[in-house]
Amino acid sequence: MRRHRAPRNAEIAVNHAAAPSQSGAASQPGAPSLPGANAALGMSTLAFTACFAVWTVFSIIGIRIKQDLGLTEAEFGLLAGTPILTGSLIRVPLGIWADQFGGRVVNLAVMLSAALATWLLSYAHTYPQFLLAALGVGLAGGSFSVGVAYVSKFFPKAKQGTALGVFGAGNVGAAVTKFAAPFVMLAFGWQSVAQIWASVLAGLAVIYFLTTRDDPELIERRRTGAKATPALMQLEPLKRLQVWRFALYYFFCFGAFVALSLWLPHYLVAVYHLPLIAAGMLAAAYSIPGSLFRVFGGWLSDRIGARRVMYITFGVSVVCTFLLSYPATTYIVDGIGGPITFRLALGLVPFVILLFTLGFAMSLGKAAVYKHIPVYYPETIGSVGGLVGMIGGLGGFVLPIAFGALNDLTHVWTSCFMLLFLLVAGALAWMHLAIRRMERARTPALRDLPELPEMAGLHPQPAPPQAAE
Repeated sequence: MRRHRAPRNAEIAVNHAAAPSQSGAASQPGAPSLPGANAALGMSTLAFTACFAVWTVFSIIGIRIKQDLGLTEAEFGLLAGTPILTGSLIRVPLGIWADQFGGRVVNLAVMLSAALATWLLSYAHTYPQFLLAALGVGLAGGSFSVGVAYVSKFFPKAKQGTALGVFGAGNVGAAVTKFAAPFVMLAFGWQSVAQIWASVLAGLAVIYFLTTRDDPELIERRRTGAKATPALMQLEPLKRLQVWRFALYYFFCFGAFVALSLWLPHYLVAVYHLPLIAAGMLAAAYSIPGSLFRVFGGWLSDRIGARRVMYITFGVSVVCTFLLSYPATTYIVDGIGGPITFRLALGLVPFVILLFTLGFAMSLGKAAVYKHIPVYYPETIGSVGGLVGMIGGLGGFVLPIAFGALNDLTHVWTSCFMLLFLLVAGALAWMHLAIRRMERARTPALRDLPELPEMAGLHPQPAPPQAAE
């Protein structure tokens, strides 16, 4: 009788066992993409790029506002992070609404609302007014959870990682802002940046709506008269610890990415004394790979599994954040002929190289996290994806404030990377322990293996006592 071997990739086994089947042709792994898929993916990616450019606009104009208002580091961090707060908290309800009413119409409303708030930003004068306007600008960040719920319904499981990776590449909007906004701001003022960005976003919102179609699940519900999954049922998976573990992964991969996108221009100006335009260009060296390589991360997750990609992400990130966190230090050694003084500091070139590498690793992780969600929770992509996106976005809000507070408390510029090192090291440890526990639960034979199998047999074990006859 032929014996069946256990699958080598435990994640594949868990995915197939845990994930319920989706309805519709696109739910089958080998099924083709549904009609309108390319338009939905392409226009959603373009729309998300514009939204992300607006969402991170304070990374550039915030520097001028900080100078005009005389803000502290913590106040600047709060201003830069406030749009991230709105865009994060709104992701769960927007994801649910996208499942219920269709992502196409919900995304149109989000883009137009964010465009209006960004235009009104140009009329702010006081710090409270800027914070209020920033809350409205943050609506643009909610487009992510809408796009995930909308785009994923056009593609089969085998292609969802790649499709969502392409959509997530809209993060490159942060680089668009860093490249273009400094020139516009220096030529016409920061108010013109807000007005131009708002106009482009409103125009793209209309184009997006006219060139896309409703998702196939919504069309099928309209045809049959079926009702959408109630909001309370969509929130049911949020009780699972696994969802919150995915959220922690995204807190680092995406939240830290957004936080650094906001913080780097200021960091480069202060630490390396670069002009604002040069700082924006070099900050884009982090933002661009952190966005575009997300496509590769989605493709790689489809090929080798999202779990392996997460190990790559966290392993590389631990090394990069450790090196970046080491502060410039001057040493004095008592030598034979007297004191010997030398200095260790990270120059601009190695700093940018490490940032490029960190952005690449984060981009892989962002795609890998969202590869998990349609597989484990196909019926509640909007709510689960919204929660994971919300926690990740909150990282983009909390971390810039923490960076500023650490600077005020420690007076060490690299303290921001020290915090990121602790964060990613903790995420890596939790992931590894959870995976080992999952593998042992699904494969009981693993529990019987010695902790150090290479030591088995080196020390003879006493023979069991013989039973008396």
